[in-house]
This record gives sequence, C-alpha cells and structure tokens, in this order.
Amino acid sequence: MSLADFFTPIDLKKITPKNGYYTSQLGDKIEHYSVDFPSMEEKVDIAIIGVLDDRNAVNNAGCALGPDYVREKLYQLNEGSYNTHIVDLGNIARGETVVDTYYALKTVVEELVKKDILPVIIGGGQDLTYAQYLGYENLEQKVDLLVIDSHFDLEEDTHPESIETTSTSYLNKVFLHNPNYLFNFSNMGYQTYFASQDSLRVMEKLYFDVHRLGELTQNIAVAEPIIRNANILSFDMGAIRSSDAAASGNAKPNGFYGEEACQICRYAGFSDKLTSVGFYEFNPAYDNNGQTAMLLSQMIWYFIDGFYNRKKDFPLNPKSQYLIYKTSLKHEDHELVFVKSKKSDRWWMQVPYPTGGSKNERFHLVPCRYEDYRTAVSGEMPDLWWRTYQKLN
Repeated sequence: MSLADFFTPIDLKKITPKNGYYTSQLGDKIEHYSVDFPSMEEKVDIAIIGVLDDRNAVNNAGCALGPDYVREKLYQLNEGSYNTHIVDLGNIARGETVVDTYYALKTVVEELVKKDILPVIIGGGQDLTYAQYLGYENLEQKVDLLVIDSHFDLEEDTHPESIETTSTSYLNKVFLHNPNYLFNFSNMGYQTYFASQDSLRVMEKLYFDVHRLGELTQNIAVAEPIIRNANILSFDMGAIRSSDAAASGNAKPNGFYGEEACQICRYAGFSDKLTSVGFYEFNPAYDNNGQTAMLLSQMIWYFIDGFYNRKKDFPLNPKSQYLIYKTSLKHEDHELVFVKSKKSDRWWMQVPYPTGGSKNERFHLVPCRYEDYRTAVSGEMPDLWWRTYQKLN
C-alpha cells in the first residue's frame, strides 16, 4: 500500500491568493499534493498532513475543517534564511469509522518517521494524538510524549477499558496501551482548577512531569528542556488564551500568549529528539477574521525555523564538543554528572540505570537547565534527577 492511498488532494483554488504566490513565499516552496502526489525519493525533511476528522472532538464540532484554513495563511508566509525541503501530502479524509482514521494516521506517521521525515499534523480533534502515538508502536523504542493543554485528558472511571477514545480521554488509551512503550509523559500549561486532585496524584505516582501554566507564562525559557525531552508533541490550541486564539469550542480566558506559543514551537523544532508534532482543536467556525488560523500558521513557521536551525548536538557525539561537570551531594557519596554542549550551551544530566537496567548504556541522558546544575553544586538533589531515576527502576 502506498502513502498516497491515505490522502485526498488539496483544492488550491480555495487557498491560493488571486495573484498567486511570490517566489519567496512558502506556497511557492512547498511541494503539495493538488494534482500529483509528492515524490518522496528526493530529500524531504518535513511533511504536512491534514486530518479531517472531529467525530471525537468533545464540544468542538467543525475542527475537521481546520487544515485548509491554516494552509491558506501558512503558504503566504515567507521562507526563512534556509532552503526548505517540505512536502504537503494533503488531507487524510474521515474514515468510515474513527478507528479507520486512526489507522490511516498511525500508518502514515510510522512510515514517515522510518524515512526520517518529520510529520506536522494539523487536526481535527486532539484524540488524534492517540493515533500519532500509535505510529511509534513498531519502531522498537521508548518514547516521551509532551502535551500542551490546559487539562489532563483523562477520564477517571472505575472501568478504564470501557472509556471511549475522545479529545478528553485519549490519555487513558495511551497510558494503558499494550505493549507499553511510553517512557515519560509531560504536560505543559495545565490550569489547576481544571485538574482533579486524583489526576494530580496519578501523575505524581507515575513520576510524570506536569507543569502549571503559572510556572511557564512570562518565563517560557523554563519550558525548553521539557520540550527537548520529547519525541512526540501534541498541542491543543485551547491551551492558548482566547484573546489570542478564540477559534476553539473549548477556548478559555487564560492560557499561553500567542508569542509564547510561537516560542514553544521554535524550541520544539530546535530539538534533535522530536520526530512528530500535532496541532489540534483549531475550529474555523469560531475564527474571527482568520486570527487563530494566522497564529497557528505562524506557530508552524516557527517550528520550521527551529528545525532548520538544529545544532545536531544530541546524541552527544563527538565528545570533544561537550563539557563534563561533576558535583557531589551533601549527605551522599553519589556523584552527579552534567554535560554542556559547546554548540548550543544546552545542558543534560546523566542518570544511571539500575544494575542490569540497560544492556547497552550505563546512564540515561535527560535534558535539564543550568539551574539544575546550580542546585547540585549547592549540595542538593535536583528533583528532575530523582524523578528520572525512579522511572528507570
């Protein structure tokens, strides 16, 4: 089966300006599926995918129409100071059942990641994150999932097997999926009044990383190592404040500012580890003058900009490009080891595997901040080190 079998072409008449595109604009640079399916034989770095399914998007019917509205704005943005190799594969049409749509997206993500092509998914409901995650099932690697959302999309039910996969419950399916290849889950931007204490206890018990909106807003640099740790990113547009992005049936007055959303996306593009990203829940029915479509197109532009400015400093090779720092704790003989990249000034911590925990490696590298190193220098154990060590056991 060819990838082309999963896609329907874009109707360029609906999204192209009357006078066409300037040669500097992405609409002239991106090879798109409007007549012929793009060739995947030549160099391709990024593939844009629309998914036209919102059947399980709770309180947000209409978001399936979002992808072409985003394309209309994205194609009019200018290419940055690099040569892009981007294809737009068109849209995955709504399957006969939601499961059919999930299967199509899972297969496409898996094939693209295998080819070292990064899929940029424009949904559709955020339940599609589950299909995005399933794309890694056969890749034989543990993955880290990061979700940008004001809620934890978990249903607290005594019978988890009966929970439907929706935009408010898909994490149940991710957490309970067998085989389990999820190493870490992170949430950025949750708002405490939307999170039950039971769900917070679940996150703590599983040593997952959850970060309140208040920790990050107006201090977005704190988010960089959290983002750098992810293989998969899912961005709910409802996590952005409604004054900046009103186009969602679940828009809220509080959330990230538009500039912060763009910075998050640039950090994500900049991360060597990230291999897929999805933007979900954008609903053109609520969009005033195309404002949210423009913001989302700018977020994707910043992601692309970050991607083409990657430093390729992970994995840590060659060693001559890194500085090693060793510290000792006050009350223990244990030594903490930190690594700093000369290329980007970014930091990692070495967290040792338990005896017999890994046949090939002695330690796990986790992205961190300079402040974590300062904490260790003062003789204290960084919380990130401890949580990571618990997950390795």
